[in-house]
Amino acid sequence: MSDIHFLTGAGIPLTGNDIDTDRIIPARFLRCVTFDSLGQQVFADDRQQTGGQHPFDLPQFQGATVLVVNGNFGCGSSREHAPQALSKWGIKAVVGESFAEIFFGNCLAIGIPCVTASAEVVQQLQSQLNQHPETTVQIDLNQMTLTWAEESHAIQMGEGPRQMLVSGTWDACGQLLAQVEQIQITTERLPYLAWN
Repeated sequence: MSDIHFLTGAGIPLTGNDIDTDRIIPARFLRCVTFDSLGQQVFADDRQQTGGQHPFDLPQFQGATVLVVNGNFGCGSSREHAPQALSKWGIKAVVGESFAEIFFGNCLAIGIPCVTASAEVVQQLQSQLNQHPETTVQIDLNQMTLTWAEESHAIQMGEGPRQMLVSGTWDACGQLLAQVEQIQITTERLPYLAWN
């Protein structure tokens, strides 16, 4: 299990409200057997329509790990492929004005914190990143702060999800593996597992 307290990295601004999961990863890419190839297809249609001018194509944002979005990000269908595609591209955290609930949960399940800030703060950070793409962004889940350059602002996240991230309990498989001995002891006591 890995606990997540701090995330620091370059940011990538993506402006617009109601960016849905079909835009994040179009449906034709959902037939994959694993999620590994999804990163190169993230925002495939949007990127094609902008002719290389989408933030995910611009050279100054390559290698960014903090995605900065506006309102209701991740709305639409509940596809878990959307956060997986972002993760495979390299995104490790998302800062936004608000998130669709299922998208938020799917991000939490793979250890991607989605934190909210006021519209003013989000837009200020997006502007900073557009003007100075080399800016380092820090998310502190202990102090619940978002910091860049000389700026520091409060961020929000429900206490339950925050605790899951900082304690490492977001990782369901990791929890099972960490408790394998206790699981074996319990299964030996279960009468319906004795086939003799």
